[in-house]
Amino acid sequence: MIQASRILVLAPHTDDGELGCGGSIARLRAEGREVFYAAFCLCSKSLPAHLPPDTLAHECRKATAVLGIPDENLILFNYEVRELPASRQQVLEELLQLNKKIQPDMVLLPAASDVHQDHQVIHQEGLRAFKNTTFAGYELPWNNYSFRTNFFMKLSAADLARKMAALKEYRSQATRNYMQDEFIRSLATVRGLQCNSDYAEAFEIYKLIS
Repeated sequence: MIQASRILVLAPHTDDGELGCGGSIARLRAEGREVFYAAFCLCSKSLPAHLPPDTLAHECRKATAVLGIPDENLILFNYEVRELPASRQQVLEELLQLNKKIQPDMVLLPAASDVHQDHQVIHQEGLRAFKNTTFAGYELPWNNYSFRTNFFMKLSAADLARKMAALKEYRSQATRNYMQDEFIRSLATVRGLQCNSDYAEAFEIYKLIS
């Protein structure tokens, strides 16, 4: 179904893309698709005081490399966490420039139901900036009060293993409950059961162009 050859993943914060669609990124890269990843907040204020402020930038580089994304396809901005609503217009301009530069034929971004304020901005401005592109929203269950599972990406065991290995690179976030292997595997198993696969990731399709 997915004919896209150039996919752009929009992550409000470092690790959102890996959590929401890391297995799909691994699969797309294994299939030879070109994948770009743009993260908007490096979340230095959310780090323990003893860690350098660029910790998550380094962890994101390592994690996306595990998934097969070339370093030149990783774009890191440095907006303040939880303050994207105040920079909405500037974020839109950044997205418009990404559209012009990358010209993706598919964009993966936070789901419409995501309640985090930063995620809402990336979703809403992403729809504006890439309005002639196929869109799918990825799943972050702790932020989604409702989620329409109308598109599934089947994952192999290797795809899931690569996702889990990528998330291990976020050592500063290792204690968070949604980073645990048991949760990642369980969710992939549930989504796989819904589409007759061992594992899968679920998405909401907002616009499909083929």
